[in-house]
Amino acid sequence: MKSLFRWGTTLSLVGSALLGSVSAENLAALALTEEQVREKLTPVPVFAVTDTKGSPLVASIPDQQDQKKTTSVAGVFISQEDANAFVQRLKQENPQLGNKVQVVPVSLGEVHEQNQKNRTVPNGLNFAYIPNQQQVKQAQAIWNQNGQEKKPFQGVPLFVAKEASNSGYLTIQQNGVSSIPFFFNKEQLQSIVNRYKQQDPNSQVKIEVVPLEGVIKTLQDSNDQQLEKIVLVPSQESLKFLQGLSQNQLQRPNQ
Repeated sequence: MKSLFRWGTTLSLVGSALLGSVSAENLAALALTEEQVREKLTPVPVFAVTDTKGSPLVASIPDQQDQKKTTSVAGVFISQEDANAFVQRLKQENPQLGNKVQVVPVSLGEVHEQNQKNRTVPNGLNFAYIPNQQQVKQAQAIWNQNGQEKKPFQGVPLFVAKEASNSGYLTIQQNGVSSIPFFFNKEQLQSIVNRYKQQDPNSQVKIEVVPLEGVIKTLQDSNDQQLEKIVLVPSQESLKFLQGLSQNQLQRPNQ
């Protein structure tokens, strides 16, 4: 899976947060092509549970449209630690199955691509993203602060910063290129916000949270040229994984 190796931009983006300038910018109101969407998702590693042949572990759940039918779903973990913990629990609760599965890194871009293809196939396999629960708690806290306490946060949280005075998104400037980072980990974004406030003590920056699934849909549907500036920044855990990655460790789940 060569696509997972194109992570240099993401790593350098995080590093530049301590070196380059940080500013606020409005996100002006054309949908990206599927290839462009995949390119934005590709640098993010996610973790599937598969058998030794690379086929994902599949569960059957009631179909939302027809409760008499079932839908095949494979979970994809955002956190490698969460995926490993799931396999360990499975080994304890169902050793016969648990000892036959493994955690396999895949590209979020490839998972998205497979999801898109499977939608056109009758009874096609669906991939469901499983968020880190600590980050979900962080997301819920932000929603509560924004008066949405009666509405539970659903999906994989992505954290983004905005300047309260003009609703401009916090951007990172690197080599003359402006990027709008969306973080899987709130703490990473908070460190950048703190630096921005040091540059401009009078600024009023707030952190907002949106679901990954909603961001992907926006990339697909919204007529907004500024969407090209969005960069998804993996968690520190995933960045460390990428730094130690070697090509022969990568596999692609069979469909």
